[in-house]
Amino acid sequence: MWKKLIPKTIRGKLMTLTASVTLLITLLTTSVCFSVFQSFLRKNQIQSAEFSLQVVNNNIAADMKDIIYFSKWCCSNGAILDYLEALKGQPKLPTAQKDMANLRPLALSTHNRLKEEYYNTRSNEYMSRVIVSSIDENNFLQMAASANYTSSYAAMIIRKQSFFKTLYESPDFRWIGLVKDPFSDISQETFLPIVRPVYNEFNSEILGWTYVEISSRIFTDYLSSYPLPEDSNLFLSIGEKNYVFNKGNWKETNYPFKEKERLSESDSLSQGTQVLSVTTDGGEKRIVVERPIEGIEGIEDFRLYQVLSEQQFKQQKNLYMLILLGICLFILSLGILLIFFLNRIIMDPIRKVSSKISRISDGDFSKDPAIEWDHELGQVGRGINSMSENIMTLLDKKVSDEKQKKDLEYQILQSQINPHFLYNTLNSIKWMATIQNANGIADMTTALARLLKNVSKGTASFITLKEELDLVKDYFLIQQYRYGGSVTIDYQIESEDLYQCRIHRFSLQPIIENALFHGIEPAKTTGHIIVSAQTELEEDKKILKIDITDNGIGMTQEMINKVMQNDTDGVNNTEFFRHIGISNVNKRIQHDFGPEYGITITSEPLEFTTMSIRIPYQLFGDNQGAER
Repeated sequence: MWKKLIPKTIRGKLMTLTASVTLLITLLTTSVCFSVFQSFLRKNQIQSAEFSLQVVNNNIAADMKDIIYFSKWCCSNGAILDYLEALKGQPKLPTAQKDMANLRPLALSTHNRLKEEYYNTRSNEYMSRVIVSSIDENNFLQMAASANYTSSYAAMIIRKQSFFKTLYESPDFRWIGLVKDPFSDISQETFLPIVRPVYNEFNSEILGWTYVEISSRIFTDYLSSYPLPEDSNLFLSIGEKNYVFNKGNWKETNYPFKEKERLSESDSLSQGTQVLSVTTDGGEKRIVVERPIEGIEGIEDFRLYQVLSEQQFKQQKNLYMLILLGICLFILSLGILLIFFLNRIIMDPIRKVSSKISRISDGDFSKDPAIEWDHELGQVGRGINSMSENIMTLLDKKVSDEKQKKDLEYQILQSQINPHFLYNTLNSIKWMATIQNANGIADMTTALARLLKNVSKGTASFITLKEELDLVKDYFLIQQYRYGGSVTIDYQIESEDLYQCRIHRFSLQPIIENALFHGIEPAKTTGHIIVSAQTELEEDKKILKIDITDNGIGMTQEMINKVMQNDTDGVNNTEFFRHIGISNVNKRIQHDFGPEYGITITSEPLEFTTMSIRIPYQLFGDNQGAER
């Protein structure tokens, strides 16, 4: 019975399938969305609150980091330590006329340094007061946001506060919550205090203490535009104290929930966020998103948490139902349009493509432009035309490849014979020269043999600096015989470990060649070349720098530019390494390591030329490895 209902034509099947799929998608979309929309809405509300809390927390954390760094700076700065050491056990600072030990200039200088660091701290607007006091409070430095807040008894006032001993004796930063202004009974502003002892840098002796007063505005300034619905509350937890955000201020309160249950972590965007189901004092079930203020010491002591709005959730729920209804209507309309366009757009191109494939199977490989439409099926048509045109090309290419294969096999055999023949010939010349006591010829032949062996062996891009210097030494030995010993070379290597650094093969020889042929030889004087290698630090990166300096005729800036662009006449025209010029070496270095590395040239005409290679400091055996 079902087979009778299924159309036999592709068109009928396509229309039936499209209609069925459209109805199925509509039903599934409605059913699934209806069952999960509430979860999605709640998850979206949680993540929105989490994101808002995270933005506020990140800003607060950034300011707290700056302030903590400033507090640590006060405990370790050399000028402050010298000030406290000088005033240890001293009474009040003497007047300028009685100051025999120059304590007042020292105090003034230290205060200026403290003031400079205070204003250089990005978050100084939240540090209402800073005090650096000696152990006996007789002498202290003070910074205050306003001159009206200063007091000549500030150190004693802070020392008498109930929180001082707890914070002073704590082994690390400790957060006790917000406290009232210790200098005013009228002010309603609250502060977060930091008290840290200052130790002698050479022993554990306590020289004094520092006090940093953090305004509670650090927690409120970033909440001015915080999206907080009417039936939602925002709480701040510092240590064991809890505060509720009310009319732009923090008001201390007890923990407002009776029961809490942690929900699934998958609802949150990042680690550290807790999503809780709680019961309020009135017995109402609510959702709370809790987020720590990360990135500061004592991180577990700072948390912001928000009670989510139920009113907002209901509004979003009603809106989502309307959107769901619109989606269902849209899917049904789309299905009807899809049936119409599929019948019109797909069936005719399919018939033409099928006809072309049949002609190809019959041996007709001619191109048919009628199947190259401007849509996806046109790509199929172009592919079929390209396939038919390339069949004959592939047959011709196969014949050509067979010929190239035989030529390549011959070249490989020839390349294996030539180096072997050259080594045997050079060894024969060496032994004949040794028998005839022609030591110069023997040395020169040995160096040439090693040089040719280095040229022909292996395909590794990198070798050790030692191996590259050995190649340079063989090359220079040959040139010394050519110039009759009128050229010399020195090697100045900073440390033994540099010999194992990775360097491009044949990167030093072209520079030595340039120094000989275009620097020293035109000068017609005794030539000297210095090859030095040392390390440098640049932005926490260790750099290997190799300098090659000659005392030749030097180079103008125009000539330097041409050398680096490989645009010189006759600079790289030696038979031995003519394909490896200075510009080529520079490009290889920058290709492998980046544009910040490479070759630089400095020169004074008629005095000297120095070519410097800068590459990363990498030893063989490191993770970078070497292409051996």
